[in-house]
Amino acid sequence: MEEIKPVKDFWNTRPCNIRHSKKDIGSKEYFDEVEKKKFFVEPHIKTFSQFEKWSGKKVLEIGCGIGTAAINFARFGADYTGVELSSKSLELTQQRFNVYNQTGKFYEGNAEELTNFLPAEKYDLIYSWGVIHHTPNPKKAISEISKYLAKDGVLKIMLYSSESWKNYMISVGLDQPEAQYGCPIAYTYTEDEIYTLLNDHFNVINIDKDHIFPYQIEPYKKGEYVKQPWFETMPDIMFQALENNLGWHLLITAKSKTI
Repeated sequence: MEEIKPVKDFWNTRPCNIRHSKKDIGSKEYFDEVEKKKFFVEPHIKTFSQFEKWSGKKVLEIGCGIGTAAINFARFGADYTGVELSSKSLELTQQRFNVYNQTGKFYEGNAEELTNFLPAEKYDLIYSWGVIHHTPNPKKAISEISKYLAKDGVLKIMLYSSESWKNYMISVGLDQPEAQYGCPIAYTYTEDEIYTLLNDHFNVINIDKDHIFPYQIEPYKKGEYVKQPWFETMPDIMFQALENNLGWHLLITAKSKTI
């Protein structure tokens, strides 16, 4: 598929979060620092993912990146399988599993074509964090994903919100279009559009919003956390309310439609 090639090339050039540490890429120190920074900036990942809940369960992750969620599912005892479009990212995930002496199954491929390469198994959890909005045909990816969820399984995905602080800041020229600047595809959604996206195959159980990035970009690139002036004096309770209403991340929980 020619449409997917620029996306694959982009993530091979710059795997997601690869710059979260300046330590030797692939070392334990590197992976530890990447995880620490990821969960500091996006603490809602742990709450949403519930890594410990999936011990002994079959987990399929669509778009495992360099393995930050993957390694946590594995640590807590999940029977983990990861799919990743980027060969470079997948290589780092496998390296990460070796560093921490964890086991998992890994497949390189396009989420829109899962049945072409992923064995026909059913999973208790299918998880995807910030991935499906980067694929050319998200509805096709959702259709493929639906074939792998167990009858009583859970789908948990994060997609970008169009009704968000970030999108409003973009519209007035105060933010960049995508956190991974230059990514060829980055769709955003309203909550109504989420229902439309999933409706053919899933019943949406819950949608929450979270994540407003409060830090100045240039200091952040140097590992410094300096808040934007408009967030500096904002009370935590007000900031949390803002995130819950105008967060960039739509946290979606769904289940298969019963036939």
